Order: sequence, then structure tokens, then C-alpha cells
Amino acid sequence: MPMVAPRLQVHRQQVSLGAEADLNRGLDLLAEVRNGETPAMLRLYRPEPTMAFGQRDTRLPGFGQASRASLARGFTPTVRRAGGRAAAYHQGTLIIDHIQTDHDAIALAKARFGFFGGLFTQALRSLGVDAGVGEIPGEYCPGEFSVYGRGPAHSIKLVGTAQRVVSGAWLFSSVIVVENSAPIRQVLSDCYAALDLDWDPATAGAAEDLLPGLTVEAVEAAVLAAYAQHTDLRVALP
Repeated sequence: MPMVAPRLQVHRQQVSLGAEADLNRGLDLLAEVRNGETPAMLRLYRPEPTMAFGQRDTRLPGFGQASRASLARGFTPTVRRAGGRAAAYHQGTLIIDHIQTDHDAIALAKARFGFFGGLFTQALRSLGVDAGVGEIPGEYCPGEFSVYGRGPAHSIKLVGTAQRVVSGAWLFSSVIVVENSAPIRQVLSDCYAALDLDWDPATAGAAEDLLPGLTVEAVEAAVLAAYAQHTDLRVALP
């Protein structure tokens, strides 16, 4: 069974709607695609500084302190409906929301993580990043299908993924950290300390840390090229 719809519309969201509104927009689009109002799509955007907490984070004693710490660093705290732990992103990252219908959306839920991990690894390797798939020890928001980059001293997490499955459709959301990793590392350090979660700050980085000069625009082009091997991409009008 093909993992990707035969045709995808590419929607480039030029301006962030704001931390909470950007998350909600993805859920709105999921409903529209499921109801047949909008075709299968890729939504690409660069977000405002956001600290996206997982549902489990909200139940920890330090959640309030972590939220205040993120605000102090200029990152708006939000709670996403998908799983995972706290993850931070800003305008140096690229978010890709892949949304399509599926009559049995839950059947291949785990397989999607592997497929998209491979796709993003391929895209980063095409740019010269030594990328791989798998959880690295001590990473933030740990996941079996994280995409990491190998550096001279250690590996760093570059792509985190999450999925929302509803009856008849799914939303697969991916965050690629490309530029300016220092603010992300700082806010994660503060928030994970408040939540009393163990992690290794050395695992937080950006693709440009491994390949100086790499830009979000270059990564977006590489991702679309990787997608084009699986589907017909149609760029939607603004």
C-alpha cells in the first residue's frame, strides 16, 4: 500500500499565525481533508518561537515553572495533542504537516514514522549532512524514529515527528531544526530542568551546526525533491 497519496498540494504558509494558532490550523486542515473539502496536502511554514509540551508534561509538578521558563526565553508555551515530550522550535526550523485521507488511518501509523524518517534522512543526506534514523542517548523528546546528524564529537537530533490519526485521515507533523540552535538548547535546558526530566543538552543542535551555511530554504527544496520521488507535487496558489 502506498504511504503517500498520488498527488499532494504544497501550501507554503508565508507568515506564522502564532504558536497556538499554528498548531490549531493543522487540526483544522486535518478536518477539512478528512471531509473532502481540501485535497491531500503538505503545509510548510517557519514558526514563531514555540515550546510545544506533550500531554504527559502537563501532569508533572514542574509544568507551571517550565511554562514560565519558556516565556522568559521568548518561547510561547503550548500543549500539542500528539504524543511526546517538550520540543522547541523557532523561525530557524521548518515544519512540515503532511495531511491525507486514509480509510484505515490507524493501520500503518507506526510504519509512517519509519517511512518519513527515511525520507527526511534522504533529504538531509542529499545536502551533505551525515544523517540517520533512531533515538540517540539523552535526546530531548525521545523517539524511535528521530532523525539525527553525526558530528565530529557526538550526534544531534535534527528532526522530530508526531502524528495525529482520526477516522478516515491522518496528520504527520515534522520539525526540522536547520538554523540557530543556541536558543533552542537554552530553552530546553530550562524547561527540562523544571520538569525534572533527564537529557543531554549536547543532543540539541541544528543542521547548520554540521554543515555551516545551510539554510531553511535549501532544506525545504531537498525535502520537496525527496517527496517528488513518491508523489506528484502541485504548488497551491497563495
